[in-house]
Amino acid sequence: MKKFFTLTFAFFTFFVLSAQQITLEDVMNYKYYPKSVASITPLADGESYACMGPDGQSIVRCSFRTGEQVETLFDASTARGPRINSIDGYIMSPNGQNMLIETHRTPIYRHSATSDYYIYNIRNKTLTPLSANGPQECPKFSPDGNMIAFVRDNNIFLIKLLFNNSESQITKDGKVNSVINGKPDWVYEEEFGFNCAFDFSADSEMLAWIRFDESEVRTFTFPWYKGSNPSMSEYALYPGNYEYKYPKPGEKNSSVSVLSYDIKSRVTRTLQVPVEADGYIPRIQFTGEKDKLMVLTLNRHQDRLDFYAVNARSTTSQMILREQSDKYVDESVYSHLDFSGSQFVLPSERDGYKHLYLYTIGGQLVRQLESGNYEVTSYYGTDAIGRTFYYASNEGSPLEQYIYKVDATGKKTKLSSNKGFNKAVFSKGCNYYINTFSDINTPYIYNICNNSGKQLKVLEDNTALKSALSYLSMGSAEIFSFTTSQGTQLNGWMVKPRNFSASNKYPVLMYQYSGPGSQEVHNSFANGFMGGLIWEQHMAEKGYIVVCVDGRGTGGRGVDFRKCTYLKLGDLESKDQVETALYLSSLPYVNKDRIAIWGWSFGGFNTLMSLCEGRAVFNCGVAVAPVTDWRFYDSVYTERFMRTPQENASGYDCSPLHRYTNMHGDVLIIHGLADDNVHFQNTAELAEALTQADIPFDMATYTNRNHSIYGGNTRIHIFRRIERYLDSHLLQ
Repeated sequence: MKKFFTLTFAFFTFFVLSAQQITLEDVMNYKYYPKSVASITPLADGESYACMGPDGQSIVRCSFRTGEQVETLFDASTARGPRINSIDGYIMSPNGQNMLIETHRTPIYRHSATSDYYIYNIRNKTLTPLSANGPQECPKFSPDGNMIAFVRDNNIFLIKLLFNNSESQITKDGKVNSVINGKPDWVYEEEFGFNCAFDFSADSEMLAWIRFDESEVRTFTFPWYKGSNPSMSEYALYPGNYEYKYPKPGEKNSSVSVLSYDIKSRVTRTLQVPVEADGYIPRIQFTGEKDKLMVLTLNRHQDRLDFYAVNARSTTSQMILREQSDKYVDESVYSHLDFSGSQFVLPSERDGYKHLYLYTIGGQLVRQLESGNYEVTSYYGTDAIGRTFYYASNEGSPLEQYIYKVDATGKKTKLSSNKGFNKAVFSKGCNYYINTFSDINTPYIYNICNNSGKQLKVLEDNTALKSALSYLSMGSAEIFSFTTSQGTQLNGWMVKPRNFSASNKYPVLMYQYSGPGSQEVHNSFANGFMGGLIWEQHMAEKGYIVVCVDGRGTGGRGVDFRKCTYLKLGDLESKDQVETALYLSSLPYVNKDRIAIWGWSFGGFNTLMSLCEGRAVFNCGVAVAPVTDWRFYDSVYTERFMRTPQENASGYDCSPLHRYTNMHGDVLIIHGLADDNVHFQNTAELAEALTQADIPFDMATYTNRNHSIYGGNTRIHIFRRIERYLDSHLLQ
């Protein structure tokens, strides 16, 4: 009898634990978030890397060969000097003697922030403020490690470590909403994806930077209220305003130029870069040759990328390479170029898929490194002699990613063996790499491997998370594909309730982003809005089937699939979401009258476009921070895919603000009032149009919140509201 009781109690305990519910609070508080190996920085010796210590208060050096900690580089508790209470980041000096410790990080936009940086002498264990004259932005060591440049108040400053950290000001014309030196303006930062626009020459004798004159760019203003989390008491009675320069399609952009500074002679020069009056300079970088600066220019249509070799002293320039497209040159082509050696690797889509091309530093094509009907997704670098090249691609499946190497003879070797999604951080010289692997049901596993793909050490396998997830009430997560009525095969993932029965009829919630080149469907643990499909599993517990499908215009499947939406964003994307709903309606276990669609940002735009597509397939939709007319969005992103409104008026009219009279299904629109990216103007104008057309809608706004709409209780409030809205339409 005792044995029977023990077995019964054990079974009951297992049943209760296995049926543990996933609460919204757990999701939003990241209770089931995977562990990672944080802030990995490969070190110059090629044998070790730095990373954050497990206590979050130290930075340690670890061996690539063993994965074991070799030494503690920085410990906040033992460092001599000012007390550091938290570490927001660090930057190693090239010579390994010092590092910058970042604290008090205050975000500005997506990539930019002001911080207080401290110079830490590793040997002496001493901390010294980088500057006593205010927070700094985007600091960078000189190649010899003896100087640090940074930006403050739109000007560039220089610290000389060998001269008692003396501080000098390089530029003096920086002015808010007028001139910016050494860091990008808003639209460059957002759409060209960088936050530092200066560089040191290889011999540490010169500085070069991009100067942004945004004085003629029109100003956008949004209100500040007192609010809370944080509270701004200065606006308790009268709201304030935030003003910044934001170029919209067809409007004036910043005028850009490139300048250099001779550190010894203190001479500043304007370089002769042939950039068009309305063109862009998305990148500059010094090469390994003395005084030679590489400047990339892009015309306003973004279909022509020119490479100029510029002498930073004589100021003369020579075009060495031109990359062109009949539509646009994708931003990823020039995101991670490296000109420090005698050759460089250029990703190009010239044959219909993104592949790697090897060039001399003088711009002569050596050869194409690999080819096939797949996309190279990342280029990692080359060995010390420049004969073997390492990269990631989706060869074999657009839903997966693997690590490869290719040598000088064209021999290609697949290094990663686990089926799913792999990405890597390589050591200097590429003798080792840290491989991060996951699949749709497997949390991230971090392994150290050698450059033959042999596993040397498991750094983190998220065993604790796997165990925790095993006790949750989780349904199946699976990849599927179908063919639309137009003959296009689309890929998706689907989460079903735990006790799914094909004899039942389930409501469906469709999630999508759908933006150009994006990809939400992978055989990866990154799937879902919060990752790990954890929020989707929470919704499945309620009885939903949750689905995501990547339509035309998304990435991973070559140029033709991705760029077919050119000049008319939202048209094909919304058709494919409607086709998804029609396909799901054909399944015997789907309630075709209870299908909803939702998305954020471009996903919010395409939610509205799908509701207005013309076919009444959706019961309701939720659009968060949506674009409603591309005339309201920024110039660089919009014109890349649409050209200007003056050139493409009909394309711009393909938008929710011009299609709202075709809306089928109810809609909830959510927006932050301080969204510097997709302005509340988008929602305000659509709301007014719907009001005047007597079309009912629901709307929620969030005070002082930006495009991510978070802070305090905000994020959980949003999702409670979304869930109540969906439940009232689909479950009741």
